[in-house]
Amino acid sequence: MRFLVAAVAALMTSCATAPTAPYAEVLGVAQDGGYPQAGCERADCVEAWEKARLRQLVASLAIVDPASGERWIIDATPDFPEQLHAIGGPLSGVLLTHAHIGHYTGLMHLGREVMGARGVPVYAMPRMRAFLERNGPWDQLVRLRNIELRPLEDGTALRLNERISVTPMIVPHRDEYSETVAFLIRGPDRSVLWLPDIDKWEKWATPIETLLEEVDVAYVDGTFYDERELPGRNLSEIPHPTIVETMQRLAPLSADLRDKVRFMHLNQSNPALRDSQVRSEIRRRGFGIARQGERTPL
Repeated sequence: MRFLVAAVAALMTSCATAPTAPYAEVLGVAQDGGYPQAGCERADCVEAWEKARLRQLVASLAIVDPASGERWIIDATPDFPEQLHAIGGPLSGVLLTHAHIGHYTGLMHLGREVMGARGVPVYAMPRMRAFLERNGPWDQLVRLRNIELRPLEDGTALRLNERISVTPMIVPHRDEYSETVAFLIRGPDRSVLWLPDIDKWEKWATPIETLLEEVDVAYVDGTFYDERELPGRNLSEIPHPTIVETMQRLAPLSADLRDKVRFMHLNQSNPALRDSQVRSEIRRRGFGIARQGERTPL
């Protein structure tokens, strides 16, 4: 009898302490190809192929409201199966940033060949919606009603439910097929910026410093660590603010503002993925590196 009473008490305590506040959870931190990328046979890639704990999924963010049981994912990445499993329940919708391969191709798993989903809301900007409607195989998802396309508008808040809203913000990027957005996520108490891709900070009309004043955590483009990272490649063809550039730009800010920054969308060439000295230097300068599974209360 004592054991039964203790078990009931433990269960009641667990229920009483179960989190009910909404939160954002990082589902991946790597650039579009993940880590290691296809075809990579560098020594560190070989080690990562052999040791699953070293691998990193493609950058994605979950937005979860435990009280309502609703769960949304920002971007349907090539790692969508693992990331959908990680959120631990039915999918309430997908919010897309843009039409590069690491950000929408996971939608294929919603089709009849895999899940055969019915009417999953997919929120997208005008060009992104048109791309999905007019190009196969994505148009089949629309025709078969595996997904239901819903509009996003630059700078206009979308209420996901009574406690959570997201605001898309157009950012300059290589927009071959669609516009590119970052998302500002607001909950009852806190807010998060999710910005996986941008060409350069100085091309954006919105100063990143201003946004750091407004949010509690900022997950930002950290694709490359510095300009020396890809010898023989013209980085002007794949422009991103390097981590070094961003740290230099934000160095004059107060420590509490710098502490909000978490670098993510890390290319497999980026030493911030695995080099302890580089990671320590980023932290020494007051910045962070996003970690898969980390949660931020909203």
